[in-house]
Amino acid sequence: MPDFTPDLKAMQADLHALARIESPSTDPAAIARVMDVVEGWARDLGADTHALGGGTRLFNFGVDSAGAGGSAHGQTTPGLQGHRRPVLVLTHADTVWPHGTLEHMPLREDGVRLYGPGTYDMKAGIVGLFHALRSLRGEWPQGGVQVLLSPDEETGSLSSRAHIENAARCARVALVVEPPVADTHALKTGRKGTGSYLLTFTGVASHAGNKPEEGASAVTAAAQATLDLQALARPDLGTTVSVGLIRGGSAVNVIPAHATLEIDLRVSTLAEADRVDAAVRAWTPSDPRVTVQVTGGLNRPPFEQSEGTLALYAQAREIARDLGFDLTHAVVGGGSDGNFTAPIVPTLDGLGAPGDGAHAQHEHVRLDRWADHVRLLARLLREI
Repeated sequence: MPDFTPDLKAMQADLHALARIESPSTDPAAIARVMDVVEGWARDLGADTHALGGGTRLFNFGVDSAGAGGSAHGQTTPGLQGHRRPVLVLTHADTVWPHGTLEHMPLREDGVRLYGPGTYDMKAGIVGLFHALRSLRGEWPQGGVQVLLSPDEETGSLSSRAHIENAARCARVALVVEPPVADTHALKTGRKGTGSYLLTFTGVASHAGNKPEEGASAVTAAAQATLDLQALARPDLGTTVSVGLIRGGSAVNVIPAHATLEIDLRVSTLAEADRVDAAVRAWTPSDPRVTVQVTGGLNRPPFEQSEGTLALYAQAREIARDLGFDLTHAVVGGGSDGNFTAPIVPTLDGLGAPGDGAHAQHEHVRLDRWADHVRLLARLLREI
């Protein structure tokens, strides 16, 4: 089958259709409206579609239910024959942008850039995927293609994680149509694991002027914890520990009895995640009258580079060269649903639309580069 030329105007129209439906992670009904549009596209291509628990949807294109196990119907039984397993593609319909964002951040084009909330992350990735699927004209790769559309990637994939991992156990490979590295052609062959902790401190209140010695300051303990726990960072190993929020006290003349702090954790390996987790949970205030409660932990495991992922990247790089552009790769700090599949099956991320500005006012897609990446994705789906 010859390479196809994506219809950029049609892709722009489809992107406008999705991006005009604001779909913050907090609004399941709005997310479902985006999913309804995408499911319509899938049905037009002859997909078997399934609604899974928690709002996730699954679209199967030529999937052999015996080879994919029960995952062809949203179940959990792995297939027995690897060559009959599908190619899994991960997408998400939610964005970080609240309702009303389009009023002050409207969709607009400026030269080679199409701006708007949710365009780059990742509605253009969904649009590009479906244009790539249409180009196959029903000639699906061996085992078929399985598209999983998540409703809650931006908030940690709490409802969709089990579905993602179940699908990965039944797949040959996983492709993630999150955008490439900002303003580059670089795919993502690794991501840091992400986590967060909430530490709640309880001390003893007293009058700050009359009887300060009778108080036990929760704020002081939180300050000590901030310095001690941030010192766990190992930038040389890719480990960062950042206290981003700290709250405490009730009045300036009261020794504070309550305080909280919230920690952001990024790690490149599970060993580092275990080291930091043990240290956070073992930390104790210097004043024994102050107690601390720790909740949270690792949310997404590290997406560690593997031979299988690097082999996928090498295949993509050769296809890109054949298509006339240079492709590179990188390990990045942010997480995606690819973090869940990478420990299970070879995973290649960053196959969405080039651009920049994820979660920022200048979020946009590069129209002059988008078609190349859709052609790349189509070739990968055919040849993988």
